[in-house]
Amino acid sequence: MPKKNKQVTEPIRKLIKPKISENKWGIAHIFSTSNNTLIHITDITGAETVSRYSAGMMTDKSREGGNPFPAMQASRKASETAIAKGISGVHIRVRAWGGTKSRSPGAGAQPAIRAIARAGLRIGMIEDVTPIIHGKMTAKGGRRGRRV
Repeated sequence: MPKKNKQVTEPIRKLIKPKISENKWGIAHIFSTSNNTLIHITDITGAETVSRYSAGMMTDKSREGGNPFPAMQASRKASETAIAKGISGVHIRVRAWGGTKSRSPGAGAQPAIRAIARAGLRIGMIEDVTPIIHGKMTAKGGRRGRRV
């Protein structure tokens, strides 16, 4: 029986070895209100923070926190940080105040999603996780409302 040559078998072993996929997924939590937009990217379990930015951090004027452009900048910066840490795709969870307050997200939610896609992250699914009230929760101010 002939001897096996180690020099020949090593490169073949590398070719036969299955490739380990580098697709690391995370979750992008976008909390958008009328005053600010928060972008929080975590790992797939949601336990470990990868990057966290807000639209208010991108501008020096506090009144511009709810605008689309600072939200886009914050989202791009959060995406770049996530890509640098090895994340290749995200599932997006959009949230508004909900409950007795506004159930629709602010003006910065859609530009933030667009900026994540343009930054190079793959988008898995987009879901709305705004809390919805069940039962008899009444709005602040009582039965007769706020009397001015």
